[in-house]
Amino acid sequence: MMVRAGVGVAPWDVLTQGLARTTGLAFGLLTIIVGAIVLALWIPIKQKPGIGTVVNIVFVGLSAEVGFALIPVLDTASLGSLWIRIPLFAAGLVVLAIATGLYVGARLGPGPRDGLMTGLVARTGWPVWIVRTGIEVVVVAVGWLLGGNVGIGTIAFAVLIGPLIGIFLPRMRVPEPEGGAAVASADPRLASAASSAAELATEAAVEQAAAGTARPSTNPA
Repeated sequence: MMVRAGVGVAPWDVLTQGLARTTGLAFGLLTIIVGAIVLALWIPIKQKPGIGTVVNIVFVGLSAEVGFALIPVLDTASLGSLWIRIPLFAAGLVVLAIATGLYVGARLGPGPRDGLMTGLVARTGWPVWIVRTGIEVVVVAVGWLLGGNVGIGTIAFAVLIGPLIGIFLPRMRVPEPEGGAAVASADPRLASAASSAAELATEAAVEQAAAGTARPSTNPA
């Protein structure tokens, strides 16, 4: 929905669009390929994927292609089409926020891009906003140079996705296993970072990253 709207897309989609225009490969296929490459970057930062991570890599790309088949190409050159394109983008943004609340709330493993971010936070000790901003600036820059669509929608995504997920995630999150909260709070840097949904759209993923980092040495049980 957001890609078809043609008013700018999320940072990682800018990269995927650029790669699609450069290589001629399908957007959905490239989404899967990029997800697999990002997952490989988890190895040096010692992140562990869950079943949700693998499902995310495969089904986000496949469902994107289904979406393209169902939603027609719009005339992005006409200002008159904005009355369709802007609501379409807004609806896509809300659907994405709900979907993120569902898959992160399931606690079956973060998506590959979220896991890269939380892994770097855990390993470097840098603030979440620096890590996330740094990753997305690089991704947008490379995607834009390759021909990806950067526009007002890209800015809207950056500003609104955190607060929207902050609304949906707490209502959809599976209750944490007994003792999980104590483990997650063992690293104060991650606990502090996770407190702001606007700064970190994947709060539950940070808790998982903290748990994976802190469990061997900080959980006496």
